[in-house]
Amino acid sequence: MQFLRSLVFTILFYSLSLLFAAFLLLTAVIPMPLERRFAIGPRAWGSWNLWLLKAICGLGYTVEGRENLPAEPFIAMWKHSSTWETLAMMVIGPSAAWIQKKEVLWIPLVGWATLVYKPITIDRKAGHTSVNQVVTQGIERLAQGLGVLIYPEGTRMPPGQTRKYGISGALLATRSGRLAVPIAHNAGYFWSKRGLLKHPGNIRVIIGPPIDATGRDPREINECAQRWIEETLADITAQPGGKPS
Repeated sequence: MQFLRSLVFTILFYSLSLLFAAFLLLTAVIPMPLERRFAIGPRAWGSWNLWLLKAICGLGYTVEGRENLPAEPFIAMWKHSSTWETLAMMVIGPSAAWIQKKEVLWIPLVGWATLVYKPITIDRKAGHTSVNQVVTQGIERLAQGLGVLIYPEGTRMPPGQTRKYGISGALLATRSGRLAVPIAHNAGYFWSKRGLLKHPGNIRVIIGPPIDATGRDPREINECAQRWIEETLADITAQPGGKPS
């Protein structure tokens, strides 16, 4: 039964994404503040899908540490283990630009619609050039009043695993003088990488204390963020309900 529920949600998820993309392209020519565009676009898209996920699959979430979100635009460093956080990051916290592969722009409707929200589009095969793209465009987005969303692991990691964090987010923090905020969650245990099955339960999101990058080596920022995220995740999963039984 849970597999069937997961299948129904997946069909609705992709259908809703296409509908939102078409709607956003149609409204792209209407002048409105960027914050308003985020409200009717990514924020609404994420909220609706998270509601459907709870209603159909019984998978909800809670957020702890909202008081750690800075008042000024910042760099959010998210654990990357599931598709779930691509929904949640649109809802949790202020409006922000996300990093996406240039191949996303080739996706009809959805890829085109993302351009409305000033994402940081990179070529992953470009090596150090892609890091420069993140830093240069990230500084521009922060100056425009947007935060920046980063997955420092670079790709979704299976539950219980991690990899060396990429330097772009930490480098952006040191070059821009903005705070970096680590965010841990256990979504990968309930909605695994490329997994169709969504386990019922409650995903815990914990927002960590901001990291001041002033005068610090980017590698130190990375080590600090990774240590906090992975230790917090280990603590979450060690508690009852931290992962499917």
